[in-house]
Amino acid sequence: PLFNFILIISSIMKADEIQNGGGDSISHSLALVQRLEALLAQGNGSDVALRVQTVGAEQVKVIQAHSLMLSLQSPVFEELLLSRNGTTLVLLETAESAAVFDKFIRYLYCGEISLCLEQATSLHKLATKYRIQGLQQGVTQYMTQNLASNSPSGHYIGWYQYALQTGDVALRDSCLQYLSWNLSSVLQSGEWTHVSSDLLMTLLQRSDLILQSEMELFTALEAWINQNEPDALTAENALRAVRYAMMPPLELFRLQTQSPVLARYRESVRDLLYQSYQFHSASPLHMAKYFDMNCSLFMPRNYLSPAWGSPWVINNPMRDDRSTSFQTQLGPSGHDANKRVTWNSLFSPRWLPLSMRPMYSEQGSTQPTRVDGGRLRIIITPATSSADFAGVSFQKTVVVMARKQGKMVVRHVYNFHQSTEETGDFLVEADLHRKTSEYLVDGSLHLHIVVKPLYQTLIATKK
Repeated sequence: PLFNFILIISSIMKADEIQNGGGDSISHSLALVQRLEALLAQGNGSDVALRVQTVGAEQVKVIQAHSLMLSLQSPVFEELLLSRNGTTLVLLETAESAAVFDKFIRYLYCGEISLCLEQATSLHKLATKYRIQGLQQGVTQYMTQNLASNSPSGHYIGWYQYALQTGDVALRDSCLQYLSWNLSSVLQSGEWTHVSSDLLMTLLQRSDLILQSEMELFTALEAWINQNEPDALTAENALRAVRYAMMPPLELFRLQTQSPVLARYRESVRDLLYQSYQFHSASPLHMAKYFDMNCSLFMPRNYLSPAWGSPWVINNPMRDDRSTSFQTQLGPSGHDANKRVTWNSLFSPRWLPLSMRPMYSEQGSTQPTRVDGGRLRIIITPATSSADFAGVSFQKTVVVMARKQGKMVVRHVYNFHQSTEETGDFLVEADLHRKTSEYLVDGSLHLHIVVKPLYQTLIATKK
């Protein structure tokens, strides 16, 4: 059978032989792929029958294959074929894997495969089981790039759980980043209530979540607890991960009087609510003398509501410098409820560091900041200084949005104190000169600026 198979391959190659003896190269790889596909479909020269049995069912699928092709592509198949008895190889697969086994074998012959959301996990399992590294990496990349795709049954929660089970770190991190950066849309989806308790706690403990407000997160948590009815310890730990100090006092009062879940677990969060009310009643500077202000309770997440920042849409961003101004609250404390800070933002598409700018002879001035060959930069500074800034540093977060699979998703997040130059990689991969750039939506760069006050602890150290 092996000799016959070699003859078949030789005939394929001869049909594509180049008659001219020059040094030019001509590729007939497409024709070769088509003939290999026909070889698999027709079973010519087959020396092994793959008998695919579904676990827990009587369904059986038989594929006529060639041991040489299987062994070349998969070390697992190579070992199975060496130890087989007869011309039949029995393979036990789950129903999901058996359903896509034809596509999987076709990939071994042709090196290409069509992918869809519903079959991605099954194909990844087969690639992992039979150690087809190229297919495994390709499916992981497909899943990473299609987290934002619409799916009737949902997929990104399931993909995250699958990545955890298989130890696929790249897929796990990509899913977790997508969930964290697009949490508002996740909370509104049907997948939210299917989140596991472990994933729930992982998300609640993060400070890089992007959502409208902490109240939005509490509302979604309340729905999750009502739907899943977790044990008391799980519910208490989840409720203690909510950052109540980031909610206005009126919202806190409404929760205490109207939330059935909070009423049920009031004792487990009583200390957090008490600290939150203290936070709202005193100045942050005064609070910092008695409490650890670096704990998560007083650490803002990336809130998109107007009190925390502003969207900024920049049309034709590579044209010239742009500037805008916006206002935020001084801080989330009720003590600062009526205080506002005005921020000035400058976007420069071609900025050069001082060390790279040539000098003018006139008055010793340097070259203007708008120079061809520079890099993108955003600077955000307060319009005025104030004594209220004492004990507070303001972290700026620039959220870069993009359209993917027809909807707006977060593409990048950059954190800095004054300038994106601090990050060193602000939009370095974005080709904003092209109107078709994946970073542009209808020719515009869509940003959202978030300003987060970070409080410094002033507790005296005991000697």
